[in-house]
Amino acid sequence: MMEKKDIRIVFMGTPDFAVESLRCLVEGGYNVVGVITMPDKPMGRHGSVLQSSPVKKYALEKGLKILQPEKLKEEGFIRELQSLKADLQIVVAFRMLPEIVWKMPPMGTFNLHASLLPQYRGAAPINWAIINGDKETGITTFFLKQDIDTGEIIDQVKIPIEEKDNVETVHDKLMILGGKLVIKTVDALLEGSIKTIPQEQLVCNGELRPAPKIFKETCKIDWNQPTEILYNFIRGLSPYPAAWTEICLHQEEWTDMKIYEVEKDFSQDLKQPGQIIELGKKNMLIATRDGFLSIKELQLAGKKRLKITDFLNGFKSIADFYCR
Repeated sequence: MMEKKDIRIVFMGTPDFAVESLRCLVEGGYNVVGVITMPDKPMGRHGSVLQSSPVKKYALEKGLKILQPEKLKEEGFIRELQSLKADLQIVVAFRMLPEIVWKMPPMGTFNLHASLLPQYRGAAPINWAIINGDKETGITTFFLKQDIDTGEIIDQVKIPIEEKDNVETVHDKLMILGGKLVIKTVDALLEGSIKTIPQEQLVCNGELRPAPKIFKETCKIDWNQPTEILYNFIRGLSPYPAAWTEICLHQEEWTDMKIYEVEKDFSQDLKQPGQIIELGKKNMLIATRDGFLSIKELQLAGKKRLKITDFLNGFKSIADFYCR
């Protein structure tokens, strides 16, 4: 059995979700010989400021070797990756790897994915699990193969999705559990106790649900939908990228409005979907097909994110407001 300090690990990841797994490896005494992350992004009005990924920032703090290839098939990158002589590669929230990369280490390359595979293969598994009203989700470690998110499963951990959970709360729970599962998976590899399961053998209730990338048009609210569907839709996009609607503030003056937090309300007589009613200066309801959503937090285009009381205090009346 190899010792954890002897196994040479290359870690690949970019966002905050990946930092926790890298932190667990570093603080756990594992030998991380290299970190692969996205190139720095130009920021600011003229793109003159470069912003490092969260994974790069952490790797710099810990003095780890960092590679930031533009293309993962570049000969120079492949040579540099080979020179690290990794025994194992670990991928958390990165890019799709070419075969020459994921097949390189003798112990293989495994990925941490934020769903209970084979459900929610794709870029946005947390969002889609909540949007679809699922009552549980989880994390999976699996060995990479050519087709995305289809490799043999190593291990999984399940958690409930609570009624008031949104993307942020589920993301943070899975991020912490993910770090622990990465360590558990590495230790099982060191012990030689891994028993993988082909995804085809796992029983799924109903059809497989995908988790495609989410675009702005995906996030547009359709007020003709039932209250429960819209409630899940909004929390499944909160706080990012955020569900949005168009709101008419004055005669024919429409602007975009993001909605971050809502509650379900069935206490009023039904109205035309998208119609707004104000209850004092503390509550704003928007009609759905079968009820209302009580808006708790929102943001008009070009304005600050506000609690509903602060928003309502900025208007004499919202009686003629309407969403579409």
